[in-house]
Amino acid sequence: MSMQHVLVTGGAGYIGAHACKALRNAGFVPVVYDNFSTGWKQAVKFGPVEEGDLLDRATLDHAFAKWRPVAVMHFAALSLVGESMKDPSKYWRTNVMAGLNLIEAAIAAGCLNFVFSSTCATYGDQDGVVLDEATPQFPINAYGGSKRAIEDMLRDFRASHGLQSVIFRYFNVAGADPEAEVGEQHVPETHLIPLMLDAIAGKRPALTVFGSDYPTPDGTCVRDYVHVSDLVDAHVLGLKWLLDGKGSEVFCLGSGNGFSVREVIAQSRAVTNRDVPIIEGARRPGDAAKLVSGSVKAVETLGWQPKRSDLRQMIGDAWRWHQTGSYDY
Repeated sequence: MSMQHVLVTGGAGYIGAHACKALRNAGFVPVVYDNFSTGWKQAVKFGPVEEGDLLDRATLDHAFAKWRPVAVMHFAALSLVGESMKDPSKYWRTNVMAGLNLIEAAIAAGCLNFVFSSTCATYGDQDGVVLDEATPQFPINAYGGSKRAIEDMLRDFRASHGLQSVIFRYFNVAGADPEAEVGEQHVPETHLIPLMLDAIAGKRPALTVFGSDYPTPDGTCVRDYVHVSDLVDAHVLGLKWLLDGKGSEVFCLGSGNGFSVREVIAQSRAVTNRDVPIIEGARRPGDAAKLVSGSVKAVETLGWQPKRSDLRQMIGDAWRWHQTGSYDY
């Protein structure tokens, strides 16, 4: 049997690069499709690459014709909540129009299996409830709104063209490849754990804690963290689910545990044996107080087994990458 190709949009980004490694390890050929606006050329290590923009239909059509992928794994998106509050048009254009273009190109090429990287941001601010697949979606920013729009599109194109999709709504992704081949690096960096490790390593003066007056046990935001390696394992399972003809599904991916910003900081001190310099900042618009996932369905239905998603492991793997690996500018 010839090797099956999977088109991975955003495959040069943080989660996409880890997904490409997991796909390769599972016997697939990941074909990265990326415009390198936020991705890294050095992160493309596990298969071929097609440089192109998702808004460029001709380049997309060429990639589908050349590689004849059995499925699409769609990670490419802008994902900064704060930016989406200030500049919603950028999010609706880049995420939604690109998503529509990709779906249409996939259908035109007869590629009817689609794994979509969605987000808990589609739920909006529903504090104190465990969010699962049945929770109503009320996004409160253009990032969450743009992701929900693509979920709606996937449902519509299933009805019209038989497009099958597995949608993963995930929570805060953290950690890095345990072998430090790829890791988390953003410009600008906005994610808590890398920002904190930068502060510990002296690469930035301090970590700003945004808001300490939330209705949580210690006043800081509570988030559910899932290890990137566990997350991409679920994507490979979702791909196999589709290739086995089991049809469209939605799964939440998280650890089911919420950790406050202060708890994450305390664990980082324990892992690195270093102090974390902190500045107390104001709340950011669009931030919910508490987001925690119910991931029972992914475990029971897909057979997903998160193995590395305890906080100490995630911070330890991130710290190893932080010390040994990085992408050159």
